[in-house]
Amino acid sequence: MEAKGRVWKFGDHINTDDIIAAKYLNTTDTKELAAHCMESLMPDFAGKVKGGDIIVAGENFGCGSSREHAPIAIKGCGISAVIARSFARIFLRNSINIGLPVIEIEQAEEIKNGDQVEIDFENGIIKNTTAGSTYKFEKYPEFLQGIIKTGGLMKWVQEKHIKSE
Repeated sequence: MEAKGRVWKFGDHINTDDIIAAKYLNTTDTKELAAHCMESLMPDFAGKVKGGDIIVAGENFGCGSSREHAPIAIKGCGISAVIARSFARIFLRNSINIGLPVIEIEQAEEIKNGDQVEIDFENGIIKNTTAGSTYKFEKYPEFLQGIIKTGGLMKWVQEKHIKSE
């Protein structure tokens, strides 16, 4: 499994209301949520992001409420992964549950807005091809890689259940 794209850089303590404002929580439509992703921080984000792009942030990304709308909005924009120094645990779990890979690395601040990044999930390597830097991260266990590859926990369970029948 691999991801590559342009970096969109955000700071520390980006909360779920920053990711998707509460006024949009009356829908679960992925396209509607994606259209408003990060608009309080970067109003033109949803219109500029391209499929495969990557969010990089500082500490405590996804803090705030436990709503799944936040990672759904990010994934709906076409973001292929989120790299941060740290994540709020509920955001991390919700991201995995919907098939959005999230990676913690201490050196997240070294990656700059607009850099091109490649992520090799199977080997736990991030390459910043713009800066010529390489970072190692603790790769996901095989079952979590399976959840992400199939598009989320529910799809993974359905696939496992169907295969076992």
